[in-house]
Amino acid sequence: MSGKEKDYYHSLYEVAKVINSSLDPAEVLQVIARQVTMAINIKAASIRLLDSEGKKLLLGSSHGLSKGYIRKGAVEVEKSGLDREVLSGTNVTISDACSDPRFQYPEKAREEGIASVVVVPLQIEGKSIGVLRGYSAECREFSDDEIEFLTIIANLSAIAIENARLHQKLKLDFELQEAFEFRLFED
Repeated sequence: MSGKEKDYYHSLYEVAKVINSSLDPAEVLQVIARQVTMAINIKAASIRLLDSEGKKLLLGSSHGLSKGYIRKGAVEVEKSGLDREVLSGTNVTISDACSDPRFQYPEKAREEGIASVVVVPLQIEGKSIGVLRGYSAECREFSDDEIEFLTIIANLSAIAIENARLHQKLKLDFELQEAFEFRLFED
């Protein structure tokens, strides 16, 4: 087994461990972003989730990006050819983010030291709920193994997000039911 395969297995284990031990989406997404960065040896990673209207991608978590880059502005799906393509279910790699017209903020990428980007969709039952991005400081092509690893992690991420959402909904339903029953007994 190569060193790279060991990195992938270790990262998958860490992601699975946090998914099984936490229903806190922020914690889960932070571990995922960190593990992606380490496993494929890149500058940074981020997870962005679609807002309720499906018009913007909101930051769920990141690792390795500066606060300035994170605050660069909203990622609007309509203005980002890259994200429209990925949200349709396609994996996309961009070897030069600073010159590719699909990338929404090329000047900010240059300032951040981002050269190449790989993006895969987060999907639940065939429906995209967000994107997982990997950022490289040097121009490069991402291997099929790296893209497959990112796809697996993205699918696990989507499951974790959906589980956390369902847990929050059940918790709210339970609290509302308790409040209703409490009022019944008071009357």
